[in-house]
Amino acid sequence: MRLLFANDHAASELKMQLIEYFQKDYECINYGTNDNNSVDYPDYAQKVCENMDENSIGILLCGSGIGMSIAANKHKGIRAALCHCVEYAKLAREHNNANILCIGARFCDFELAKDMIKTFLNTTFAANRHTIRVEKLDKL
Repeated sequence: MRLLFANDHAASELKMQLIEYFQKDYECINYGTNDNNSVDYPDYAQKVCENMDENSIGILLCGSGIGMSIAANKHKGIRAALCHCVEYAKLAREHNNANILCIGARFCDFELAKDMIKTFLNTTFAANRHTIRVEKLDKL
């Protein structure tokens, strides 16, 4: 499993902490940015979305997480979920088969982000009635 990380200037520090933690167990790919100089979040969301495959999970971070989630969901085959708590991360995978987790760095500390990612990674899609809904999303 590969974790594809990208962020804007508001989330560089949190992203680097998360990569350091998760690289022990996963192949972590950093698509930037790596400093606090102002950048445009759609450029970084695109880098992750273009490199997603069935063996990848995307982790996108920006100040609020909103911009990254909007940008990512413009891409075919992407189901990006902006999550603020562990339960949202669980439901995003279980019910929506989300493949990208978006996090707002200004509203989330390392421990919460770490726990949301762990939950996202360890939750499987429930399928059944949810499959039809996800298939409809993919056709939009």
